[in-house]
Amino acid sequence: MKITSYVLLILALAFQSTALAADYPKREIRAVWISTIYGMDWPNKPAANETERKAQQKELCDRLDMLRNANFNTVFLQVRLRGDVIYPSSIEPVSRVFSGRTGVSPGYDPLAFAIEECHSRGLECHAWLVTYPVGTAADVKNKGKNSVVARRPDLCKLFNNEWYLNPGMPGTSDYILSLVREIVRNYDVDGIHFDYIRYPEGAEGFPDSETYARYGKSKSLRAWRQDNINRLLERVYDWVKRNRPWIQVSAAPLGKYSPTAQVPAAGLTALDVYQDAYEWLRKKKVDMVAPMMYYRDGYFYPFVDNWEVNRNGRLLAPGLGIYKLAPGDAGWTLKDVTDQIDYLRASKTSGISFFRGMQLFRDTRGVYTVLRDKYFKYPALLPPLSWLNNERPEAPSDVSVEREGARLRISWKAPDGLDDGLDARLSYTVYYSRSNSVNTALAQNILATGLGDTEIYLSIDTDRELELSFRVSASNRYHIESRPSREVYYYFSEYEK
Repeated sequence: MKITSYVLLILALAFQSTALAADYPKREIRAVWISTIYGMDWPNKPAANETERKAQQKELCDRLDMLRNANFNTVFLQVRLRGDVIYPSSIEPVSRVFSGRTGVSPGYDPLAFAIEECHSRGLECHAWLVTYPVGTAADVKNKGKNSVVARRPDLCKLFNNEWYLNPGMPGTSDYILSLVREIVRNYDVDGIHFDYIRYPEGAEGFPDSETYARYGKSKSLRAWRQDNINRLLERVYDWVKRNRPWIQVSAAPLGKYSPTAQVPAAGLTALDVYQDAYEWLRKKKVDMVAPMMYYRDGYFYPFVDNWEVNRNGRLLAPGLGIYKLAPGDAGWTLKDVTDQIDYLRASKTSGISFFRGMQLFRDTRGVYTVLRDKYFKYPALLPPLSWLNNERPEAPSDVSVEREGARLRISWKAPDGLDDGLDARLSYTVYYSRSNSVNTALAQNILATGLGDTEIYLSIDTDRELELSFRVSASNRYHIESRPSREVYYYFSEYEK
């Protein structure tokens, strides 16, 4: 599927006030976590034949269409669950969630399929890995000899009836880095995203005393455990930047970093599980953090402020717990969520993330509708990764507008001199307005962004006179935008004048 057609009532533009432009950021991360564990967000059920495979694929396409139609731009897709993965791997078994049987392919590569479908809709696809947990005893037994517990027992620990990779073993970071290498080398992902990159709750009792005695040297237990996690992230970040520098490395730490003067009784915090995310930001070993801000009121706002102060120029897209809108969960109202969105925008964070996809797809308490019709009414470009590359691409040229029946075809020429490498791939943004000039600083003038093709179609009302102006820009994989193309003016009337 290609993004080649945008249908809208063009006359509606005449009634939209430019006074509201400041309420809509031109650049904003709009992300959603899509969980594959237990098929929570996708797939609804395993596929055992071609008909079921096609239904499974259509299910994802329908959900990505919803995200595109609501002007989302980023997907965190869970590709590693609990010591199993959703793609053909030489390291870990394929999850049974897609085929119904562990280690058995569903007849296609879900990760490759998802990346292609995301990109065709202008959505980035970030590979989300659950870092240290590898499953319950039952999960491990189901994987049999293919489980990491069976293959690498030296790296694994059983704690509170759950198996974990032991962060303190040097081989653990080697193992996780091997998974990252496999994904980055084989797939055109836009990001590597870590979840559960921490010790488990109640970590004081985690059974790593022998590991600490062997490798802790003169460090305190706290410093050593924090360093174990920091070292993993540093190794991943450095390797990714040497090999695919445009791929973003991000993490979803706990939303409350530590108790504060305002909230001394903060409950479980990141530091309680040895997750020193401020240090990752200070050392610039992440490109983005999406802290899991699944709280309300006094447990939300002060901690957002602290993340903003400590992000050190990196991207910050706090995660909102919209799963708590579900009936019988936590009794959240839609206003709880919209108040948080308002606060994040007022705080000038880089964007917003939502956990999890199903509440959007079911429009729980109207959350999808309010995003589509209000908060994400207009498309948004992604914030630039200027610390990685700040070189502007050349602008598109030869922009033309042609009428084809009840629609307009807007096309352009890609900048000269592009090669075929992944790093050279450009995406395009089309701006327009109902006048003889286009202000490209305004989100409301974005017709579409994230386009991979060099054309787009716009439906028009052929019963009325129409004047439109268009400009097109190109963005590279670091989200650095070119200057806009020259302006192209188009006038349409049903009658000759």
